[in-house]
Amino acid sequence: MKLFNTMNIDKFDRVAFIGGLLATIITSTGMFLMGHISGLEAKDLITSSLPRLNTFFNTVVLGSATILTLLLTLTNISSGSKSTLKETYYKRILKIAKLDASVFIVSVITFLLMNNPLIEADSIDMKYYSYLYYVWSSISSIVCGAIVAVIIMLYYTITTLISIVGLKVEDHPVLQKEDEDE
Repeated sequence: MKLFNTMNIDKFDRVAFIGGLLATIITSTGMFLMGHISGLEAKDLITSSLPRLNTFFNTVVLGSATILTLLLTLTNISSGSKSTLKETYYKRILKIAKLDASVFIVSVITFLLMNNPLIEADSIDMKYYSYLYYVWSSISSIVCGAIVAVIIMLYYTITTLISIVGLKVEDHPVLQKEDEDE
């Protein structure tokens, strides 16, 4: 916790980081273990996991694009509110947008690269299939952790907005107080 405090990271960032890190660790451990326990050759692992990884990256691309659209809606709702929000709130939305856009870009690139017919090439040395499996597994685990972090950040942002706009909470930390304007 002391590391986070020295880096000026608030609860919003800390919870998202921990959630994303846990998701990355869990998925990468699972994929690593499946690579060792299954007893399949690397080429067979890639062949069996490729359709699921394609579906995963396709889903992340669609989800992250939807989240970016949702962020526009959040910005519009919060600016139309009678309450004045601090810069902190809009910085949160910016952080979500940056991370989500990064997830989108990495997912699109990985999705396209995975659709190369490498598995059907006979001239590739078998050891490269093992590297390829672990590279794809690592990228998918990192993307999984990043999208989990985006969802956690989005959850906190939406609950903040609901508290202020819907529930009329007047002493929320992201609300601009009238005496702070001066």
